[in-house]
Amino acid sequence: MSALFSPITLRDLALANRIMVAPMCQYSADNGEANDWHFTHINTLALSGAAMFCIEATHVEAIGRITPGCLGLWNDATEAALKPILASVRKHSRAAVAMQLAHAGRKGSSQRPWEGGQLIPPSEGGWQTVGPSALPHKDGEAAPLALDASGLARIRDAFVSAARRAERLGIDALELHLAHGYLLHQFLSPIANQRHDQYGGSLPNRMRYPLEVFEAVRAAFPPHKPIGVKVSATDWVEGGWDIAQTIALAQELKGRGVDWIDASSGGVSPLQKIPLGPGYQVPLAQAIKQATGLPTIAVGLITQAGQAEASSHPAAPTWSRWRAACSTIRAGAGTPRPNSAARSTHRRNIGVRSPRRRRRCSEPPRSGRGKSPKP
Repeated sequence: MSALFSPITLRDLALANRIMVAPMCQYSADNGEANDWHFTHINTLALSGAAMFCIEATHVEAIGRITPGCLGLWNDATEAALKPILASVRKHSRAAVAMQLAHAGRKGSSQRPWEGGQLIPPSEGGWQTVGPSALPHKDGEAAPLALDASGLARIRDAFVSAARRAERLGIDALELHLAHGYLLHQFLSPIANQRHDQYGGSLPNRMRYPLEVFEAVRAAFPPHKPIGVKVSATDWVEGGWDIAQTIALAQELKGRGVDWIDASSGGVSPLQKIPLGPGYQVPLAQAIKQATGLPTIAVGLITQAGQAEASSHPAAPTWSRWRAACSTIRAGAGTPRPNSAARSTHRRNIGVRSPRRRRRCSEPPRSGRGKSPKP
């Protein structure tokens, strides 16, 4: 029997296979509100045959967005904008719907990727970013404001509020974003976190705030619904966050009831040296799985069903759903991948146009403040 297409249960959520459509930032919201683009995007991929579709990084406050076009869930308007989209998904799809909750921290106030991805100053429509320490993401950028006690409480409560709104929307599962150099990853990494209080310095101190956020969200979301965590298992920078620290974090999360670990990498520093290649992050997922026994998702240049099957096989040390991001495996023979035309024409230098959000799947990485390349 195919391991990739075998069922799995997370708390009360029964999934027919181990394929999940990954959260893909669309940079197309209006003041954090979903619109017609999201209706088309979400409904299309919810019909892929994957057992679970995950809504893109959904930010818990306005200054927590990566770009002005990022999706949010921080007020009644952002909640209401998602209702008709999810109603349509439920009408036509059997897929479970997850949502990734996020805060960009010092990597917020950025241009959209196709605009260059650089920091937008407040004078040009951006905003003052925040972080664990007043350290910019890269040289020459304005520094974020170091969060004080009231700021930490505000953001923790914003995650809780977003989780409650997600429950009202009928979301089946949540994933907290502790990866790619965004706020909760910033607290974990000594590259971004140079605090001298209970939230900085030692590994237990750097883990403290992300764990507090997880505990608060877990308490606010129904106990029968699962919550996973996306991590950058290594910063790919000497002296930064690494796999040993990730395993320690995963053990702490296991004790607090986490339902899966989604193992990505990088994003906290422009000095990262990522050894790109097919399945380059699978060994990180394997290490986490072996050390913790937790359900673990492998991601990163897994573009063929055979790769996903090998990672999901019971004989392999990794439990993994293939997070199909830019190319989605369909549960049915002969069904095309959603961006196959754009990918093929890009390789052949043929001028077929596709939406900018989809072209990111086939174009080479560009310099900017996000993780490059996308998993």
